[in-house]
Amino acid sequence: MKILVCVSKTPDTTAKIAFTEGNTKFDEAGVQWIINPYDEWYSLVRAIELKEANPAATIHLVTVGNADAEPIIRKALALGGDEAIRVNTDNSDAYYIAAQIAEVAKQGGYDLVFTGKETIDYNGSSIGGMIAEMIDAPYISLATKFDLNGTTATVVREIEGGEETAEVALPLVVSCQKGVAEQRIPNMRGIMAARTKPLKVVEPAAVDALTSVVSFELPPAKAGVKLVAPDNVEELVRLLHEEAKAI
Repeated sequence: MKILVCVSKTPDTTAKIAFTEGNTKFDEAGVQWIINPYDEWYSLVRAIELKEANPAATIHLVTVGNADAEPIIRKALALGGDEAIRVNTDNSDAYYIAAQIAEVAKQGGYDLVFTGKETIDYNGSSIGGMIAEMIDAPYISLATKFDLNGTTATVVREIEGGEETAEVALPLVVSCQKGVAEQRIPNMRGIMAARTKPLKVVEPAAVDALTSVVSFELPPAKAGVKLVAPDNVEELVRLLHEEAKAI
C-alpha cells in the first residue's frame, strides 16, 4: 500500500501577524514556521500507524513550496515518512496547489491520500476535495476515525448533530481532524534518519491559478476593559445593554 500525506508549512500560532506591500503579502520577518498541525498530528500520524500495522506500506510526503519549506518536511520525515516530494513553486491559490498535488498522486499511483482538514493560516478546507476530483477518487472529509481492512476503509466523520460512518474502497482521499490519531514527537533516531531520507524536488505542472490575494486585513483592536463599581448596578446594566448588547 502506498500512502501520500500532504504537508503544509504554516506560521507558529504565537507568531506576530503583519503584512507588507500594501497589505497584499504576509510579512515573514521573524516568523517561526511549523508543520500545519492538522497535517502533522492527525493525517501523518495515522499514516504512520497504518504502516506500523502493515510494514510493507510506504509513506510519501508532498509539499508545495520553495526551498524554505524543506526543514518542515524534514521534520515530517523524522516522524516516520519514508521519502518526500517538494513541488518547487509558491502559490496561495487552493486550486493551483491541489493540481500540483494531484499530479504527484497520479504519477505515484497512491492507494490513499491524507490531508489535514485545513491549514491554520488560510482555513480553506478545500484542497482534499479538489485533489479527489482531479484524480477521480472518492473523498471523505472531517474524518475523526479511520480504519482499514484490506482495501476497504471505514471512516467516521462529523456531521451536524452527530457522526456518519462510511465504507469505501481504495483508492481514497481523506481529510483528517482531531480524533483520527494522537500527536507524536520525533525521537532522536527519527531525526537522524530524516537527514538521509530522499527528498525529491520536482518542477510544477503547467496550471493557471484561479485566485489571487487582493489584500489582507487584521481584525479590529480589542477595546479596553471598563470597570464598574460594585454598587453601581444601573451603570453595569446600561453598559451590558447599550455597548455589550448582552441584554
